[in-house]
Amino acid sequence: VFGGLMPSGYQPLALQDPDPFKLFNKDKEMIVLNDRPWNIETPSHLLDEKITSNKFMFIRNNGKIPESIDVNNWTVTFDGESVKQAKTYTLQELKSKFEHHSYQLTVECGGNGRYEFDPPAKGNQWTVGAVSCASWTGIRLRDVLEDVGLKNDAVYIGYHAADVHLSGDLKKEPISRGVPMAKAFQDETILAFQMNGKDIPLVHGYPIRL
Repeated sequence: VFGGLMPSGYQPLALQDPDPFKLFNKDKEMIVLNDRPWNIETPSHLLDEKITSNKFMFIRNNGKIPESIDVNNWTVTFDGESVKQAKTYTLQELKSKFEHHSYQLTVECGGNGRYEFDPPAKGNQWTVGAVSCASWTGIRLRDVLEDVGLKNDAVYIGYHAADVHLSGDLKKEPISRGVPMAKAFQDETILAFQMNGKDIPLVHGYPIRL
């Protein structure tokens, strides 16, 4: 009955193919908050596992998920004002050069619980399911930064992902975040390449997630 009010070219979520639950290997009880970009919440009763399974892990995106990643040619570059000399690593170099560490870490969206705000806040109205506690394996960011070499004036690290802006414009960045150096140098701040003992799913940051 509301067909005439839908934007031109929009296909309702229920009619989309492929099914988002099959596409991301998620439980059918997960709650889709948005599909541009994909944001999917976990009902609280599914969060009683000690280690959150992939099928119960919430999805949070600000842009489009990269459509194709060539891990054989994937690289990450460290540069900036406080880097002595820019340095680029391949995925294999990161995995082979630095010691691996595993931690069970809580990941939470900053908007978790937003539905309770009064007055209301803009954005996806997350209840309490934008949180997970999976097991992550990777290398410490600190070890890589020490290998790169930093000047004494470094105070903050910024990072940029491969996500594409919703407009498709490669010149626009959907999101960028950063942390103080003290956080970057904590033991638990890692460049993870595995989630729960397997390669990280694409929707959760494959092949490397900070």
